Amino acid sequence: MPLADHGLEWIQPPLPLAHPFDDGSAAVLDRSLDRTSERLGADGAAYRKRVAGLAARWPDLTREILGPVLHMPTSPLLLARFGSMAVWPATRTVRRNFRTEAARALFAGLAAHSVLPLEAFGSAAFGWVLAIAAHAAGWPIPRGGSQQIANALASYFRTLGGCVKTNTRIHSLDEMDGSALILCDVTPRQFLDLAGKRLSERCAGQLKAYRYGPGVFKIDWALGAPIPWKAAECAQAGTVHLGGTLDEIAGSERAAWEGRVDGAPFVLLAQPSLFDPSRAPKNQHTAWAYCHVPHASTVDMSERIEQQVERFAPGFKNTILARHVLAPADLERSNANLVGGDITGGVQDLRQLIFRPTPMLYRTPLEGVYLCSSSTPPGGGVHGMCGFHAAQRALGDAR
Repeated sequence: MPLADHGLEWIQPPLPLAHPFDDGSAAVLDRSLDRTSERLGADGAAYRKRVAGLAARWPDLTREILGPVLHMPTSPLLLARFGSMAVWPATRTVRRNFRTEAARALFAGLAAHSVLPLEAFGSAAFGWVLAIAAHAAGWPIPRGGSQQIANALASYFRTLGGCVKTNTRIHSLDEMDGSALILCDVTPRQFLDLAGKRLSERCAGQLKAYRYGPGVFKIDWALGAPIPWKAAECAQAGTVHLGGTLDEIAGSERAAWEGRVDGAPFVLLAQPSLFDPSRAPKNQHTAWAYCHVPHASTVDMSERIEQQVERFAPGFKNTILARHVLAPADLERSNANLVGGDITGGVQDLRQLIFRPTPMLYRTPLEGVYLCSSSTPPGGGVHGMCGFHAAQRALGDAR
């Protein structure tokens, strides 16, 4: 899509990711596979062996993995190779592939994006995808903030004759034109409310059985200075993972699934103003971070999150000018799809990735009505492919 013509500009931070340790060192995910492998030392060769071939075929790989799990592959050997790595628990993967604590912790942080226990089958898939993507395409950020992506998409849509209507809540599908194709960017819980009694008891039961996962607790900061990281590499990274060792990260992610909050949670932090001056006033900065918490948790994680940043950046708290906190309930109030603070549209374990949210995937029992949210394949993530595949299915059926 020609989104650059509609104001969208991507920024590539020098490093996609840094993962600091208590001794002031850091593991890094560099866009360069060579530099990443070199930094991993004794584990560099093992990392390269796993990642190089898949990164070289990134366009082919994304066609296989960013869609329904069950499909007729166009690159079966490539998919089989990835699948043999992806199906395993992240903890098993790191212990079998890596010997150094740095490599193990780096991969654990990547796999934790799955919002699954790292002992869960399939959790390794998320780690491999994010690592491969960093080398193949980077982890870019949009200049001016993620709202600019939506603005550019809407602008392009209007040039095609589309109309965008906002501030109009739809309470029932009965309010819609029955002759139109309807794509619902909602999770099963909201679709049940929209469809009402138009669904059979069997279908309604399937949607009610859909499982939501842990939530997140998020903080946005206004800062008077850049975060004073002990590890210099962190100042070059768009994203910083704060969690220490593999065991620490695994324990934190496990706690969220067991209904507990961790005293030192694994924290995912972004610092866009280092690379995009439009994000903050001159000589000031912004950053945001979140951690995983139990579904619908009411525990205030502010101090725990800020203490984790302080752990790796002494003096951080002194730079804070203001903070804005979003607990799971706040997130759900701002977006009803974030049920209990779940930002992935529902649990992303193997069962709910294959049949997401039901065996009908994007289709619903209602003619001309489809689901296109992150509750459909390939699940939560910054890719937009749920909507793409739903649209393709809808257009195919309409023909």
